[in-house]
Amino acid sequence: MSADLTRFRDRWLPRLTAFGDIPALSAVRAGMVAVVPLTIIGGLFMVLNHLPLPGWEERLAAVKPILEVPVTATFGLLAVFVCFAIAHDFASRLALDAAGSAVLATLCFLLLQVNPKDQTLNAATLGSAGLFTAIVVALVSVRVKAWFVARNLVIRLPREVPAVVAESFLSLVPMIALVAGFWTLRFALGLDLNALVQSAFAPLVFALDTLPGILVYALLVTLLWSVGINGDNTLDAIVAPVFLQYLAANVAALGQGLPAPHITANGFFSTFVNVGGTGATLGLALTLWNSRDPALRQVCRVSLPTQLFQINEPIFFGVPVVLNPVLMVPYILNALLLTMGTYLLMSAGLIARPVVNIPWTTPPVIGHYLATGGDWRAAVWGAFSLGLAMLVYLPFARALERRRLAASAGTATAR
Repeated sequence: MSADLTRFRDRWLPRLTAFGDIPALSAVRAGMVAVVPLTIIGGLFMVLNHLPLPGWEERLAAVKPILEVPVTATFGLLAVFVCFAIAHDFASRLALDAAGSAVLATLCFLLLQVNPKDQTLNAATLGSAGLFTAIVVALVSVRVKAWFVARNLVIRLPREVPAVVAESFLSLVPMIALVAGFWTLRFALGLDLNALVQSAFAPLVFALDTLPGILVYALLVTLLWSVGINGDNTLDAIVAPVFLQYLAANVAALGQGLPAPHITANGFFSTFVNVGGTGATLGLALTLWNSRDPALRQVCRVSLPTQLFQINEPIFFGVPVVLNPVLMVPYILNALLLTMGTYLLMSAGLIARPVVNIPWTTPPVIGHYLATGGDWRAAVWGAFSLGLAMLVYLPFARALERRRLAASAGTATAR
């Protein structure tokens, strides 16, 4: 089995790694990460408005509109920020003027949000509803600009002109072409690009909020990690916009006093499934804390501090888990069990759904509590999840330990 895994790694690892390093996907991933602080701020103000304390909302009634301003300025303009961030990063990767390219893409995106009837901006599509349109426009705009620059179809000023001025003129011709193109599609031909893009991504948006869909995602992430590929990063460019859109919808529902509509919102996987890192490897570290094998014991103890902050590379590559048939099974099984358990509990209303976008390095249990806006039941589930992960790892960890001790004994006897 180990030989088969090695052959799989040698054949597919370069291809999958190359897929994850595609400039466009890398730019989307970087752009989504760039807006995380905004969503954290917006989520915290939303939770502040709706703390689960008796009479809290009544006491804040006079200042509630003011406290909701940061929510509107973050989640309400989420697509605008995403468009700018992705275009900025993508342009940098293509050796273009990053700031000018980001402005160009944002202009094109805002152009598409103008209502043809009264020429006003559609506020709804500036937020999470326009997220996928923002991604498409950012990538298309930068790629078109790169096409013009590569063919020298741009205005180049003399070298004596300040760089800031020269770069602004460099974007002029691509900007005219892009504005004319998007204007024609939206206003001359009457195409609703927001609706077209949303319909194209609709199957993905639907699937990832179902139990089968999120289980498939968990399986893919852990399978990739098992052969040495960062599964989270590889798939993040595809799923991050969906999970962020879910979170924005949950925040909006909370602001209206309605139940959160989405279970797998941003934070579901990183907090409730990746307990101490992908595959809940914190459970493995605790299981082997007093291992009879000195190497395993040392690796697990050294890796424990980082795993408390969801960073598990030391134990993942130190034990190792990667390409290890003994540990790959519980590694994948834990992700599937925690995904299913969390989904069913949230679906039944026994624990709250994610409403706050917390940093992925937030320690388990604390992260469970914060991501759900202060639900103590989620924190209890977090502690139980850790215990469950330890039970799943236990028989496999002991088998690995016995194998290593037997190999050490055999080596000592041969000497």
